[in-house]
Amino acid sequence: MWVGGTITGIGSQMTILAVGLDVYARTQSTLMVSYVAAFALVPMIVAGLYGGVLADSFDRRIVALVSALVAWGSTAGLAAYSWSQAEPVLPLYLLITLNTVAATMVGVARQAIVPRLIRRELLPAAGALGGISGGLMLTVGPALAGVLVAGVGISWTYTIDTVLFVAAFVGLYTLPAVRPEGEALRPGVRSVVEGWRFLRVAPNIRASFLLDIFAMTFGNPRVLFPAIGAVLIGGGAVTVGVLTSAIAVGVLVLGVFPGRLGGVRRQGLGVIAGVAAYGLTILGLGVVLLLAAVSGAPVSSSWSAESVNWPALVAASVLLALSGAADSVSMIYRNTMLQASVPDAMRGRLQGLFTVVVTGGPRIGDLYVGVLSVTALLWFPPLLGGFVIVVAAAVILRAQRTLREYDAEDPRP
Repeated sequence: MWVGGTITGIGSQMTILAVGLDVYARTQSTLMVSYVAAFALVPMIVAGLYGGVLADSFDRRIVALVSALVAWGSTAGLAAYSWSQAEPVLPLYLLITLNTVAATMVGVARQAIVPRLIRRELLPAAGALGGISGGLMLTVGPALAGVLVAGVGISWTYTIDTVLFVAAFVGLYTLPAVRPEGEALRPGVRSVVEGWRFLRVAPNIRASFLLDIFAMTFGNPRVLFPAIGAVLIGGGAVTVGVLTSAIAVGVLVLGVFPGRLGGVRRQGLGVIAGVAAYGLTILGLGVVLLLAAVSGAPVSSSWSAESVNWPALVAASVLLALSGAADSVSMIYRNTMLQASVPDAMRGRLQGLFTVVVTGGPRIGDLYVGVLSVTALLWFPPLLGGFVIVVAAAVILRAQRTLREYDAEDPRP
């Protein structure tokens, strides 16, 4: 499952970046790029919530396999549409939305499976392994996409992802049946509501969700990357790939060298510290972009040594790598807390809610950045967002006593 998911994820990240470049090339608008995420927001939320219900009602392996089939079909649809050379942007929005919905349901089912395969004390290590997977996805995928788009074009990039996606089926097919424990659940709205109600008696999980919402909504500058590569730092598609991959480098390094993260008992404090550090790095990115804007250095959207503001590119890449490492710390502890403290019969629905938070926050953040970017001040969204994240982490640290005192030896939601 890990190997298949990693290979598939590399291809998916290629497509995500390629869609952003595709829309920007057709419209020359960062706001239109942000609509890629906004368009998929409501369907993704519904898929996360109902996908959690399905994962608590049926064999989680089958739920993941069927969802993966739909995701593969939408990826093939993107490739076919691109090769057709049709002009309208709307089909791109529709296909990437279908892909997002299906991928969300795959992720919910897969994460609900993990605690059934390993012992509780190994969950932090599994989280670090997930960090390695995510780092490989976000490092290789966007970098490869940047090179492919610049070299052979967007259509071939979509096509290669269609081929890579086959690995998902192999990874999921090799799993045993994973049926939920306890009484059989009838899928429906009532089951979704039960998941929401569980959060009322799960203050630690609820607070970790809130922290992630702040981090991913206000600290996700990815929709700025095409404009940064075109007019601020220079380098075009290759710079977009470098900046996106820099985030993943931090995730990957943290996953490979997790140090003593697995031995930390106060995992709630780990979540708060990771989010605060993430906010500081995003704020620093805003400062770097501001300095690049006022420097007036000549740049170009083509890739060459003379067309790039190298100090700004290096500084931005370092800060984004640090942001990836900080986010990985909070991710490992959030996942561990959820998987260790939530009963198996409820785990799919809570994982669905968690997936909505993790994937919905960045999409709201894309819209937030896109709206602010119409001012042409590309440095302003990360500068403001980083400050908001740090303040939110400080407030929750002070207000949520149970999260501060969370003990991995006695996990309570």
